[in-house]
Amino acid sequence: FTIVNDPKIADIIVINTCGFIESAKQEAINTILEMAEYKKTGRCKILIATGCLVERYKDDLIKLLPEVDMFLKYSEYAEEKGNSGKVFEEVFNKINEKIGTENCKYSSANLSFMNRIVTTGKQYAYIRIAEGCDNRCTYCAIPYIRGKFVSRKMEDILEEAQMLADSGITEIILIAQDTSKYGIDIYGELKLAELLNKLSKIKKIHWIRFLYTYPESITDELIKEVKENKKICKYFDIPIQHFADNVLKRMNRKTTGENIRNTIQKLRKEIPGVVIRTTVMVGFPGETEEDFSKLYNFIKEAKFEKLGAFTYSKEEGTPASRLKEQIHPMTKKSRYNKIMKLQQEISREIEEKQIGREIEVLVEQITPDKKFYIGRSYVDVPDIDGITYIKNIENESDLIGKYIKCKIVEVKNYDTIAEKM
Repeated sequence: FTIVNDPKIADIIVINTCGFIESAKQEAINTILEMAEYKKTGRCKILIATGCLVERYKDDLIKLLPEVDMFLKYSEYAEEKGNSGKVFEEVFNKINEKIGTENCKYSSANLSFMNRIVTTGKQYAYIRIAEGCDNRCTYCAIPYIRGKFVSRKMEDILEEAQMLADSGITEIILIAQDTSKYGIDIYGELKLAELLNKLSKIKKIHWIRFLYTYPESITDELIKEVKENKKICKYFDIPIQHFADNVLKRMNRKTTGENIRNTIQKLRKEIPGVVIRTTVMVGFPGETEEDFSKLYNFIKEAKFEKLGAFTYSKEEGTPASRLKEQIHPMTKKSRYNKIMKLQQEISREIEEKQIGREIEVLVEQITPDKKFYIGRSYVDVPDIDGITYIKNIENESDLIGKYIKCKIVEVKNYDTIAEKM
């Protein structure tokens, strides 16, 4: 197999879907329909859909989308991992039948993190450190799709990170449904801080990030490791979801508004320059105007450097979908707009303070007119946050893939413009 980035020239197109909320489901279906067009206009002979949407709705999708040749559930993939499974033999038989190959056979040896293909470029890569979730937030379908929380062994993660570093990757980003719970199931205690420390000893790795931590699991040990370890980006992604205690309780969140406040204050006090990103949900069933005001006022108080908001999505099978007092869509949208307007004002205030600041930037590309290099500093996660444009590069040699010192001279629409020092 040769991996290609252009679906027009692909014989086989595989779509990995999300089934988390309604907008994600719709995006997945639209993408499947879009890719199906390449059966007419491109070379595509086999269209395969997999991932969480398929896990939840395979039987329905088979009827809805006859354009798809095969649907592969996540659980089917997980069961077959490490075995010569019937599901994958069926996939390869389909390939032989449709494309006319004869010797295309399935080998379980390929199903390893060590044989992964990095699709995010040459500078950074994601490492999944755990699968599933035990938090059981009442609005969330993830436990029903991905199952219980299961950590990977630390030695396996370290081996994968070493492999990535040896291939030229210098920034690794740890992900899971809840990275802060890493290790609790297999070691009996929270092990994220220890994992970060061991990863930092891999010489070729320059930056380490971890995303999606729950506030109640951010330990003093973790804070200390982030504060003292030069390789760990001073960046916490803490989706608080809400601040009003009665809403948090109905969400089955394991914290309170005051505990959230204390965690944010401690991070700011202990780690100079820390950047905190959060997401919040508005319109959860039973959310009153008073509840919303508490959330709004806390956002005004906390001044998160990064914040995303979304409206509650009623997901079938979740406890929250059965709650009474579902909020009207127009009320949800109004509350969402108020939060985003407030955050724009906060972001503008924070951005203005950045001018003149010195930062380290990972250079990732150059603009087509070759007037600016483009990169990110520790405050920006790929594809989520902003980017840094570096000017005055006329006499510079190729900087792509290098970490350079810059000074911020302008901030505009969440992006920064800097000069190489």
